[in-house]
Amino acid sequence: MTFASIADRDAIENEKPWGERNVPHSVWAQLSQTAGKFGDRKAVTFQMFSGEKDPEDTLTWSQLQGKVAQTANLFRELGVGTDDVVAFLLPNATETVLTYLGGAVAGIVNPINPLLDADQIGAILKETNAKVLVTLRAFPKTDVAQKAAEAVKLAPNVKTVVEVDLLRYLTGVKKYIVPLIRPKVKVSHGAKVIDFNRAIAKQSTTLGFEDPAGDRVAAYFHTGGTTGMPKVAQHRNSGIIYNAWLGDRLLFTEKDVQMVPLPLFHVFATIVALGASLGSGAQIVFPTPQGYRGDGVFDNFWKLVERHRATFVITVPTAMSALMQRKVNADISSLQLAFCGSAPLPLELYKRFESAAGVTICEGYGLTEATCLVSINPPSGEKKVGSVGIPFPYTHVRIIDPESQRDMPTGEVGEICVGSPGVYDNHTYTEEAKNRDLFYPGEGSPLGDVQQYLRTGDLGRFDEDGYLWITGRAKDLIIRGGHNIDPAEIEEALAGHPEVAFAGAIGQPDAHAGEVPAAYVELTDGATVTEAALMEFACKHIHERAAYPKHLEIMDELPKTAVGKTFKPDLRKMAIKRVYNEALSKAKVAAEVSSVVEDKKLGLVAQVSKTGDVTEAQINDALGAYTRPWRWDTQEG
Repeated sequence: MTFASIADRDAIENEKPWGERNVPHSVWAQLSQTAGKFGDRKAVTFQMFSGEKDPEDTLTWSQLQGKVAQTANLFRELGVGTDDVVAFLLPNATETVLTYLGGAVAGIVNPINPLLDADQIGAILKETNAKVLVTLRAFPKTDVAQKAAEAVKLAPNVKTVVEVDLLRYLTGVKKYIVPLIRPKVKVSHGAKVIDFNRAIAKQSTTLGFEDPAGDRVAAYFHTGGTTGMPKVAQHRNSGIIYNAWLGDRLLFTEKDVQMVPLPLFHVFATIVALGASLGSGAQIVFPTPQGYRGDGVFDNFWKLVERHRATFVITVPTAMSALMQRKVNADISSLQLAFCGSAPLPLELYKRFESAAGVTICEGYGLTEATCLVSINPPSGEKKVGSVGIPFPYTHVRIIDPESQRDMPTGEVGEICVGSPGVYDNHTYTEEAKNRDLFYPGEGSPLGDVQQYLRTGDLGRFDEDGYLWITGRAKDLIIRGGHNIDPAEIEEALAGHPEVAFAGAIGQPDAHAGEVPAAYVELTDGATVTEAALMEFACKHIHERAAYPKHLEIMDELPKTAVGKTFKPDLRKMAIKRVYNEALSKAKVAAEVSSVVEDKKLGLVAQVSKTGDVTEAQINDALGAYTRPWRWDTQEG
């Protein structure tokens, strides 16, 4: 059956309840089923370098199953039980795939963003009580090994560090040079350190323990995590398998090839893309350790598509924008679809990409807390650019007014709330307190009325055709003197300027209104527009005067997450620092905001350093009218 409309979705649901579908009960069972069907077909391919003729490392489904068994057996030997955690701090590589799958089979796998600071990584390791950390051996041009050593020192619960040496992917002169220039890492923790590939080589390619029959938590994914105080979301086998089933039923066959230059610490690459391959048998290709950020990936992207005969590309708006600044210089006739997520896709970028690549783009929506997939513009049906399409089979979405908790009529904005096999009722986060007020009672959910509906924190609406539109984040609302302003209105107005690539709007502190709008803009290559001209343009296209930006700033590049979303916490920190320093200067107080940090209880806090003689009372006089708190910088005496 095709997936082209709401009628198709409903027809799939009406075949049988989700609970009666004969799907594998675990990651291991899913991998075993797929390897049994497509054992000799290519499963996973990794390229260390992005060239069209650079070496590739490929495993068939049978080989992948054997190596995942070896990896899981190793983790069990290291004391990892069903409820214990294997964390990994790795760029993309074949070993990263093995660690993700092997960790989920042996216990609970916990991917961690390698771009985080050591203390933030340490905080996640402590929060998850990880027993094992898989990370890089010291390697040129990366500080992952150094960060890992520092983080493990902060997390004594980690008993074993398993190192992956990227040297095995090198050839020629590089293979001889790297050992000579390999960075030295100071190790001051007490964990045992072993080599990944030597250790798994000693293990059996047959799983050496019983795969538990019941459902259980198989993965932890941190959300945010750039503050040192992470929220850790729990993913059960059933939610992971639901995503794999969607990929198999609606998107792929074993003849497809996915090109996925996204990081394997993120749900987009693991739960969605790798999960879809697990379910369908499609080959998945990971180009370079850094994915889209890797050297030469954008320049060689179309040639990589040709080399691997990719049929499907996983992308994000920032990557699409970069690709459109390069010519399509290869035979990409194999390409059928591009799946775009993580952030809204501007209409002009959609048109340019579709015209240049000759490929249909499907925008979708998912979130870590719901074990990812929620909706998609149907691959065989109408694409409404800017919407995130229709909910997947067995995923029900309600638009709820947070105040009255009533369902909003078609076309009206409310909070997007999700019920699906991926939602873990009342146990979304590992920390119980974070699950309070996170759910609404179930009503007509796909799993029965007892299921809760997860509050996503996203604002959205359904149109008359049942397509879902995201209008902003509930917590991103700018509250100007009690007046609610949706930042999407400001961002959409600025995005309409031909020289604007991306725009982000936030509320900056204001001594009188509490918050006023501030906008940050990234321009297209070669743009010459000024901040004054953009401010004039914005005010002409924003419908309400209260939403006019009080401050507009052009940046070389907006801060973004690993999957291309504008990272608004960084914009908020920048705004607080700027506004508070202006206030301190105006009051002639000998102090400055050195940084803005996230406090677990207080939220964003300005850290103030003295530049001369100053008292706490003077700081309070200068900053007392603002709502965000301040404290002395920790390095102050």
